[in-house]
This record gives sequence, C-alpha cells and structure tokens, in this order.
Amino acid sequence: MPPRTQSGTPRAWKLLLLLPYLGLCFPQLYTRAAPALIGFPFFYWYQFLWVVLTSAILALYYLRTRRDTTP
Repeated sequence: MPPRTQSGTPRAWKLLLLLPYLGLCFPQLYTRAAPALIGFPFFYWYQFLWVVLTSAILALYYLRTRRDTTP
C-alpha cells in the first residue's frame, strides 16, 4: 500500500504533479531549433506539448483524488 498524506491521497499522485515543473525547469535542455515539427522549432513545440500534457496530468490527478475522497 502506498504511503498516504494527511489528506488521504497517495504521495505518488502528488509527485505526478512535479513532472511539468521538471520538464520545463531546465530550458538549456530544450533551447534548440531541431527537430522541427510542422515548421515549428523544438523550443516552441516542446513547451506547447507540456501545456497539453499538464492538462492531462491535472485531469488524471483530479479524477483520481476525487475518487479517493468519495465515501
């Protein structure tokens, strides 16, 4: 059984929220032009990809934690 925080949510779900931060925290890793995607340099489409991924992660986190708190 995963360790739970005081709110009753497993820590693994809260750690999932760190992924967008870590993915964008170090711009020196993605500040480049190649590979381009439909004419957009990597720098731009990588950040936009994180917008979509963050939305999916937040939705997953919300649904998972809402299920945990329902009686």
